[in-house]
Amino acid sequence: MTCVSVYPLLSLQNTGDGVACVLEKIMGTSVFMVGVPQARLTVVVLPSLARRTLKGKKSGWLRAKIKDDDDPLLQAAIHGASLRFQETHRPEPLFIDPYAGCFLLPNAEKEMDQNPHHYCLATKFIDDKLLSTINHIDGLNQVVLLTDGMDTRPYRFSWPTSTIIFNISPESVFKIAAQKLEGVGAKLPKSCLLLHVPLESSDIQEILCRKGFLGNRPSIWVLQGLPVMTLAGFEELVSVVSSLAMKGCLFLGELPAWLPETEAGSKSSTKQWVDKLFMGNGFKVKTICYDEVARSLGKELESGEYKNILFVAEQLRFSDDQMEIWRREFQRIEEDADEEGFEEL
Repeated sequence: MTCVSVYPLLSLQNTGDGVACVLEKIMGTSVFMVGVPQARLTVVVLPSLARRTLKGKKSGWLRAKIKDDDDPLLQAAIHGASLRFQETHRPEPLFIDPYAGCFLLPNAEKEMDQNPHHYCLATKFIDDKLLSTINHIDGLNQVVLLTDGMDTRPYRFSWPTSTIIFNISPESVFKIAAQKLEGVGAKLPKSCLLLHVPLESSDIQEILCRKGFLGNRPSIWVLQGLPVMTLAGFEELVSVVSSLAMKGCLFLGELPAWLPETEAGSKSSTKQWVDKLFMGNGFKVKTICYDEVARSLGKELESGEYKNILFVAEQLRFSDDQMEIWRREFQRIEEDADEEGFEEL
């Protein structure tokens, strides 16, 4: 058997009579799809997240796109929905996701594990932090969700009036999810708006702004389930958030623990690596221990390894739009001073 590495999330194994796709390191699990005909597999490049203002840097995100319903990104999103479905039906659930089941088969079994999964603890932590922040900051009506395409937060939360939710996720998964949600009657809260930005877009930052995102207004950014495929891709993602998020805005969620391991020659600890990456983009970051989250909720973690890092970061810099406002104001003051000096002469 030979194995060809496509990107850190996915490897393709040639078994002679087909290709076995192994989706690794998404929510600490593996999804196996064996026997996909080799001729039906195509590999495409996802363009860079960043604008050309990021020195023209291109990450060359790779993705294996398998036709029909065998897309590994779809399977990963369904797995996340399955975990939320299981948690919802526990005797004392951490959260209720009434829509997770619509992505699953009608006869999906309810497996009642004794302890909650890391992913569900992270979901609870993110939910609480997101809602407490958006409900206590005046004017915070921009929410950016970087997801797997099946995030149901836009539908299961009671958002403040006029909240605009931007969902960045794989387009094919998002379209399937939207159809399923429409089929079960899921509705956004009144006066709220959901806008999708395909992960495959050539310039995500530009499209966000074109769809109405304002970098001179408060926002909050959530990362959970987004297919992060390369270290360079994640670095560009953080750079884009840094460019758009106002000073004081939060960026929180889960990032893959394998990212620090991919940096050539790095001898720093995971915490040091995370601090360096976020501080280099203007964020003060704190990593959150899953055990601490479990203890705060009176729970015990499910046994087993989980390869994600839970974090909360606060923007310390001004956004690009804020800097532009300051630049224009400074230019106006200079011009007024020049006119006053001319009049005195």
